Amino acid sequence: MSRATVTTTPAEPQGSDADGRSRRWDAHRAERRAELCHAARRAVHHGGAELSMDEMAAQMGTSKSIVYRYFTDKAGLRSAVGAMVLAEMSGAFEEAAHGAGSPQDRLRAMVGIYVGTLAQSTNVYRFVTRSGDGAPGPDADVSDFLTTLTDYVAAPLREVLTGSTSDPRLADAWAAGVVGFVRGSAESWLALNPVDRLDPDRLVVLISNWLWAGASAPLPGITRISTVPTEEA
Repeated sequence: MSRATVTTTPAEPQGSDADGRSRRWDAHRAERRAELCHAARRAVHHGGAELSMDEMAAQMGTSKSIVYRYFTDKAGLRSAVGAMVLAEMSGAFEEAAHGAGSPQDRLRAMVGIYVGTLAQSTNVYRFVTRSGDGAPGPDADVSDFLTTLTDYVAAPLREVLTGSTSDPRLADAWAAGVVGFVRGSAESWLALNPVDRLDPDRLVVLISNWLWAGASAPLPGITRISTVPTEEA
């Protein structure tokens, strides 16, 4: 009696199905997280920065438990929305910094991006720059948002300002100062009653002109810096 020959096909590496399912699940989770982030941003834009999580979830068309599943808590949701805003601003800043026109034109374009973000979606800006307890303040998430924003703005500003300052070595310091000045001026404008605010386009021109006058001013000669004497420990 002859022995039967059994033909087999090579087996797939162990765990490949599981790995494939894991990758598909990760992609689905990332897509769903992005959808929820966009929905949260819309909810805040229309409903205000003070929405509770119950109100937020209702306006997002989902449940609070689903939101927590993807973002852990409100701080996590705020951080995700902030990252989305920063990513959009970063691309716009880079485009403005390398666009056509004089350095002054490009600086004005970058100021316009920042002011425009506040003016077009005041609620979203307030939401991503609020502390964990809901009050404006420098908690970790807010500090991360503002630090990242400063990095995004300062990098292209260094290139713009290097060609305009009397000493290129001052570009980094000037860029950092510009970020603080624009943010302080814009947030002061934002705090006003809407009927008392300047038109955003006019505000952009004013801030840009103030900045440019400083950037293009000749470097003064300094012979000695006075310091306040301190007692040795």
